[in-house]
Amino acid sequence: MSRPLQVLKAHVSSPKAWIVMGVTVAGVVILAEAHRRRRRVGSKAVKEDFGAFLMRFELLPSPQPPPPALKQPLAGLTFAIKDIFEVKGYVTGYGNPDWERTHEAAGKTAVVITALLKNGAKCVGKTVMDELAFGMTGENIHHGTPVNPQMPSHIPGGSSSGSAVAVAADLVDLALGTDTIGCVRIPASFCGIIGYRPSHGAVSTIGVLPNSQSLDTVGWFARDPSILHRVGHILLQLNTVEPRRPRRLVFADDLFGLSKVPKHKSLDVVSKAAEKLSGYQPPKHINFGQHIASNVPSLKVFCEQSTNLQNGISTLKALSSAMLSLQRCEFKTNHEEWVKSVKPRLGPRTANCVLTAVNTSLENIKTLYKVRSEMRAALQNLLKDDGILIIPTVADPPLPTNLKKHSSAEFFDRALALISISSMSGCCQVSVPLGKHDGCPISVSFISYHGGDKFLLDSVLDMYSSLQEQVTVASSSLPFADANGNLDTSELLKEKGNAAYKGRQWNKAVTYYSEAIKLHGTNATYYCNRAAAYLQLGCFQQAEDDCTKAISLDKKNVKAYLRRGTARESLIRNKEALQDFTHALVLEPQNKDASRADKRLRKLLS
Repeated sequence: MSRPLQVLKAHVSSPKAWIVMGVTVAGVVILAEAHRRRRRVGSKAVKEDFGAFLMRFELLPSPQPPPPALKQPLAGLTFAIKDIFEVKGYVTGYGNPDWERTHEAAGKTAVVITALLKNGAKCVGKTVMDELAFGMTGENIHHGTPVNPQMPSHIPGGSSSGSAVAVAADLVDLALGTDTIGCVRIPASFCGIIGYRPSHGAVSTIGVLPNSQSLDTVGWFARDPSILHRVGHILLQLNTVEPRRPRRLVFADDLFGLSKVPKHKSLDVVSKAAEKLSGYQPPKHINFGQHIASNVPSLKVFCEQSTNLQNGISTLKALSSAMLSLQRCEFKTNHEEWVKSVKPRLGPRTANCVLTAVNTSLENIKTLYKVRSEMRAALQNLLKDDGILIIPTVADPPLPTNLKKHSSAEFFDRALALISISSMSGCCQVSVPLGKHDGCPISVSFISYHGGDKFLLDSVLDMYSSLQEQVTVASSSLPFADANGNLDTSELLKEKGNAAYKGRQWNKAVTYYSEAIKLHGTNATYYCNRAAAYLQLGCFQQAEDDCTKAISLDKKNVKAYLRRGTARESLIRNKEALQDFTHALVLEPQNKDASRADKRLRKLLS
């Protein structure tokens, strides 16, 4: 019997029962936890801590100095830590029992934990995380999945899942996590709390287990922006006084096109909140993907030939591919020896990540570092020292909690496209909750230049109350309703829109088509034409919506199917896009555009 199976047999009498899914060439045992374990989890335990904590203990804060000394900034607050931070006398588990079994107790406590304790906060325990900090879902086959307080039957996001849940469930005031490829930002968004990823290298990682040093950062969660701000000042060692600077918001319109959250509940909320405050310049709207395509030339190596390079989203998909390659290379350097010698028991998704990393080639490492440098320069060029890029934190709502079923590649592709911006540029980013849509938490992210952490933290503190006021307004209002009008006038407006489109004045074309729709809202051509203009602007979600409306009015509108297919492909929803191109071919078998797109997507999906 092989050593991994002997270890497995030795643990058969433990409270956890396992099913062996397979043994890889590298010797990693892939496990699937038996369903009965989930049924054995008592409802009382879930109610007490939502499955967030791995272990409870207390690390007491430094004593409060006597008067007239000021009160410690974090006095009276409690915090939890991800099972990736070292605590003296405890073994750091890294989310995996075999890691814990093969390592000694830490000799020192992580620098960031000591800093919080010195400033008055009390640590109350370690939280569950994705194995080896691989994963975006928050699930752990060994320790269970923390329950998302906002949506109990859906994933909490990862890999800092337990820390996010502990804050969202009001079990602690703040929590520490790490963010490599969204490990703080994603769970913050899914759990409806604030999550901060600092500029790369700005917060000490001494006493933190590495996944990928070029991407790893120490992040933190809070419900209250003032606590987020105070923690930031301590961990970043910021000066308390700095002259106030004007702020310039830059909206990435193409990235908001990835999300199905209505514009009036996301982008418009931020815009209107800024209008209520002083010191904010008129906002700027850009196609961010095209900005990156123009300023990060080294990304061409990672672009797929089969993708539509006319839109910027494919550039961000290439960026996320580079990010994953960099993570794999550095994980291999850090942990290949341990993986091959220990042959750890891993869940299926983690096993796939680890094996891909261990088998990856390091030949492109210089190109990956060059992409990172070019990305930082591109963001600096865009934002300068007064700009804040506004993007959706994630494109989709959290998936249902189910290890076997939620294998949506497109969900991960869209999430990684957004997450890669800060991970690969090293810029600071904060995820801010904006209420809910259809029962799912909404969030947007603010990104500032590398080193602009104080500017970003101050901006969040400045805007937060106004943002929440606008969330309340947006949740109680409806989008503008269309009105019917005169047919002749609407046709004239359509012709003006066509002329603007031919003149490459896309925004003006959208305005004319919109006016035509207000007057005659049952004309499929108006919606289809506006969709074409939206595609040119990179507003893919709006284009899809217009095409869907056009198809509902005219089931044989070939252009609507083609344009909706293009929009869906740009939104990285390739299966739905293929259905549209196939339908267009059924209606018009000789259509060359539909035929080329159909072949391209079939090849890509195969």
